[in-house]
Amino acid sequence: MKNFGRVLLLALAHRWTFVASILCALAVGILWGANIGTVLPFAKIVFSGQSLDVWIDAEIESAREDLRNERAEIERLTPQLPGASPDEERTIRSSIRSAKYRAKAAEKAGAWYSWGKDHVAPRLPKDPFQTLVLLIGFLLVGTAVKSLFVIANSILVARLAQLGTYELGKLFFRRTLRLDIATFGNEGVSDLMARFTHDSQNVAIGLKALLGKMVREPVKMIVCLVGAALISWRLLLLSLVVAPLAAILIRWLAGTLKRANRRAMEEMARLYTTLEEAFRGIKIVKSFTMERRERNRFHLNSKQYYTRAMRIARYDALAHPLIEILGMLIIALALLAGGWLVLQGETHLFGIRMSARPLDLGMLVLFYSFLLGAADPARKLSDVLTQIQRAAAASDRIYAMLDREPEVRDPQRPRPLGRHCRHLAFEGVEFAYTPGRPVLHDVNLKIDFGETIAIVGPSGCGKSTLASLIPRFADPDAGTIRLDGVPLGEVRLRDLRRQIGLVTQEPMLFDDTVFNNIRYGSPQATAEQVVRAAKQAHAHRFIEQELAHGYDSSVGPMGGQLSGGQRQRIALARAILRDPAILVLDEATSQIDLESEQIIQKVLERFVRGRTAVIITHRLGAMSLASRIVVMREGRIVDVGTHDELTAHCQFYRRLYEIQFDGLRETA
Repeated sequence: MKNFGRVLLLALAHRWTFVASILCALAVGILWGANIGTVLPFAKIVFSGQSLDVWIDAEIESAREDLRNERAEIERLTPQLPGASPDEERTIRSSIRSAKYRAKAAEKAGAWYSWGKDHVAPRLPKDPFQTLVLLIGFLLVGTAVKSLFVIANSILVARLAQLGTYELGKLFFRRTLRLDIATFGNEGVSDLMARFTHDSQNVAIGLKALLGKMVREPVKMIVCLVGAALISWRLLLLSLVVAPLAAILIRWLAGTLKRANRRAMEEMARLYTTLEEAFRGIKIVKSFTMERRERNRFHLNSKQYYTRAMRIARYDALAHPLIEILGMLIIALALLAGGWLVLQGETHLFGIRMSARPLDLGMLVLFYSFLLGAADPARKLSDVLTQIQRAAAASDRIYAMLDREPEVRDPQRPRPLGRHCRHLAFEGVEFAYTPGRPVLHDVNLKIDFGETIAIVGPSGCGKSTLASLIPRFADPDAGTIRLDGVPLGEVRLRDLRRQIGLVTQEPMLFDDTVFNNIRYGSPQATAEQVVRAAKQAHAHRFIEQELAHGYDSSVGPMGGQLSGGQRQRIALARAILRDPAILVLDEATSQIDLESEQIIQKVLERFVRGRTAVIITHRLGAMSLASRIVVMREGRIVDVGTHDELTAHCQFYRRLYEIQFDGLRETA
């Protein structure tokens, strides 16, 4: 519940909304008890054919008669004290104390009835039926006003729950964006989405239950218990002897529900993963006719979630009857004890005083009404238990991600970093995604400013990993990467990354206009600068001539309304607009047609001048841009040189080149 408490603090930051909801809950509780309190006038006044003033007069006379009798008893017992034995003296003194207690209670009751006769009775009708009409009117008005406060409380609580979830969502998204890129691969985007949607929704439901029913219903319960205590607090305590047992059972049930909900949420995250993979890879699914396999996979995951959900349903079904049985046990004890006191006209039970004056039937009925009024909120609270435990489990999952610190972060005392102008150096760099399975081994490489290098090698040799270390998507396990002599780990991430332009194999475009996608990363750019960048990337022509709304055309989710070459040129325009000192191209032309590749090659030939460029490729055209070629194999740099030098003395490069050349010749 600790993490759910942290979510609660986010909601309670809106203190005036919270205060208003509490005031509404108090009003609901007081009116709830007041409506139940009308049972006494109905039972003792109206249906006995009396008016209120007649009933008050009778009660005043009864209190006076009780007072006279108790004083007479005291006067009778007091003279017996001087000649009594020690045992008799203790008995007499006990009887005198009891008589004084009863006399005081009668005197107090008489005072209350006298106040009612002077201040309340004169304003009420004298006729019994008119009194009944007034009481019913009071009951209807009280119920209507209570309903208005219930509505106001529900709206305010919903506002608090939504505001708390809104703040949590912003915090979750901000913290998630700070995490290392490896986290998104290890955890999976679908798992993050499950936490952000399904788990957040459960948190909102839990907040609404906690700030709504968990506040409003206990207030109603407390008002009713106070009313019952005013009639006979000792009888109330006797009735509640089973309450500790209820608390123990509810605590056990709450812990069980929380564990079951956590497992169900994990299954829901797996279900999200199945859906995401099937929908994103729909072309593969259909081309390999694997619809049946995906249906089976979804069926198995759904069945597992169903099993978890049914376990929660069973525990949830247990909560309501459990509370109801314990509530009926409390009322049964009150019925037995109270019924015996009324039928026998007694004030003691098992030698223990239950009330100052003997209870009559009307007061006992009111006592039971208050107990029933307290039982209804307790029943509703049992329905809330599952929601709160589900919210607690969801909060744990969300804060498990929120509390995670990224491994790549800004130094405490960052060093200033000017625009790159000297060199980029890798010194003894080693890196592993999984401990004991290194991807890069003792990489040493120096790239002068303005130089373009191409990194080539077979798949899995560490090319992309090496490039990802430049913008610090990860930090090396050993060795140092220096930019103009400054270790990358000693500079602010923002200062480093604003100097880098990145174009990947599958360019990422957002579901926005072409204009905004080009300007992404350079939000201060003017329209003229955006158009100029598009022209440099050879994208302006197709944007204006082939897209319906030109630069205001939407590219669709993931840029799905554009071809691969169009997406790549927009991504290149985005990098050009950023004017980076370092350009990183990770297989940027591997997924596009030959015509688009030739266009991009011409763009890059001009754009890389005056900046450092790192090109990861296996395409011969891209290699022609490089002043040097770095050959990698199994995480190591095996050779560096020009194309002619490498073909002359590097057998491994020569084999790579021949494979690529033969592939191109066969394609031609």
